[in-house]
Parts: sequence; structure tokens; C-alpha cells
Amino acid sequence: MEPRLAQVLDLALPFFGLIGLGFVAGRLIGHSERGLAWMNAFIVYVALPALFFNLVSRTPFAELANGGFVALTMAGTAYAFALSFVTGLAITRGDLAVSAMQGIAVTYSNIGYMGPGLTLAALGPASAAPTALIFVGDTILLFSLLPFLMAFAHQEGSNWSRTAWLVAWRIVTHPFNLATAAGILAAALQWQPPIAVGRLLTLLRAPRRALFGMGVMVALRPMRTITPELPILLLIKLILHPLIVWTLFSAIGGFDRIWVFTAVLMAALPPALNVFIMASRYQTYVERASNLILVGTLLSVITVTGLLYLITSGLPPADLLHR
Repeated sequence: MEPRLAQVLDLALPFFGLIGLGFVAGRLIGHSERGLAWMNAFIVYVALPALFFNLVSRTPFAELANGGFVALTMAGTAYAFALSFVTGLAITRGDLAVSAMQGIAVTYSNIGYMGPGLTLAALGPASAAPTALIFVGDTILLFSLLPFLMAFAHQEGSNWSRTAWLVAWRIVTHPFNLATAAGILAAALQWQPPIAVGRLLTLLRAPRRALFGMGVMVALRPMRTITPELPILLLIKLILHPLIVWTLFSAIGGFDRIWVFTAVLMAALPPALNVFIMASRYQTYVERASNLILVGTLLSVITVTGLLYLITSGLPPADLLHR
């Protein structure tokens, strides 16, 4: 085997292996989904916030004050959302709620569970700042779009000011965003926590177990059928979404290679487990969301590994348009 390919496989396969082990365990043991509630709570409220605080607080503040980068990544996500949303409207003949969930399923990449570990392993510490900024930008965009579209679809929009306030409150109080904001403040003040607190944060920042839990969650909801829209949505998610982001950065230009490929890699990740959680919350597209996560994760073993090979080999230029 080519040394570089072996290196990429050593990098990528452990992430997918954890998901696979969780899937096998979920099928063999067969506990209910409620058994994972505390694990999910720990990951969302403790482990990942600790990870993002560590990433951001140790990054020079000048690198974090990059509004142009955030705007471009949000634009790429918005384009992919619009494409999948319109596709959903065409397939469902105007079902706004289902189309909104399809848009979220395509654009909400696994940037929380897989993103930080994969980008840092593949691109090094310089990818910490863009990884955190992408998460914040995508969270703000998608957590704003979905509640408004669902309120409109269910004709609950009689009080739009209250809906807007609830959306804003959920964005501001999201633990990932709170941790990132604290990290930005710490970076601006060049403050680092005391040694004991720093070690505690290091012990807590272990999102790898989230990948195992993701495999278990998918295993507990077996796929019964391949729906007609699944191949189209996965094409947008795994191929078009990263290409859209790559093209936008190439068209604007001026960004560091590591930052560009961090954005492309984050966009290429499979659908996040949170897609299923949001679908369950709104009781819309639940089983199909689970199918999308399962098949998307399986296919991403090929697509993400292939992208990692290209990036680590230095073959593709950061400027896709070769200007």
C-alpha cells in the first residue's frame, strides 16, 4: 500500500471505526434510545464546549476576527440548504416542513463530533480557529432557519416577534456558542485558566465517545427502505456542498490554504446526529433522517477518506478556479 494512503487510512478509519463499533453494539445489545440520554447530555453540555473553549482560547485573537471567512462558510451552507430545500419542495410537492428538515439534513455536517478531531489531525493546530468559526457560523444560520420555517409550516407564526426572540435566545444560550464566546474573550485578553482548571478541561474534551453513541443511535433505528430523495440529498451533502464551499473561496481568494481546506473538509462530513434529534423534536422526517445519517456516514468513509488523501498529498490547489 502507498505510504500516504496508509497514513490517510490510519487518520480517518479510527473515526469511522468508532461509529461502526457503536452500531454493532447497538444491534447486539439493543437498549432503548433513552439509555443514551445522559451520554448525549454530557457530550453537548460538557465535553464539546470544553473542546471548543480550548481550541479558541489558545488561538491568536487576530485569527478569530475574520468575518469574511465566516460569511463565506455561511454562504456555502446557505447555498447547499437552498438547493436541498428546493429539491425537497419539488419531491414532496410543496411540503414545507419536510423540505426544511431535508435542508437541515443536507447542510448540518457532523462538525461537532467529527470535525475538530479530524481537522486537527489532518491539518494541524492551524485549523483550530477556522474549525471553531465554522461551527459558530453554521449553528447560527441553521438554528435560525429551522424554527422559522417550522413555525411557518405549522401556521404558528401569528407572533413572529416571540418566535424571533426564542430563536435568538436558543442561539445565544447554545452551550457550543457560549463556550466559543468564552474562548474568544480569553483569547482577546490572552488569559489561560489555572493549571488545575486547564487539566480538567483537557480531561473533559473527549468527543470521540460521541461517535460511538452516534453509531448506537443509528443502530436502534434500522433502515427499512431507500426513499427516492435519498441519493439526491446525499449527492448534495457529500459532493456538492464541499464543492460549493471550495468554489466560493476560490472565487473570492486571499485565504490561507489550511483555512480553505478546513472549510471544505467540514462541509464534506456526513450528516450530524443532531439532524435526527431535531427531526424527532418536530416529529418530521424522523425515520428518513436516521436513514440519511446511516447511509451518509457509510458513503463518507469513501468520500471523506478520498478528500483527505487529496489534501494531505498536496494535489488540489486551494484556488479551485486556478486564477
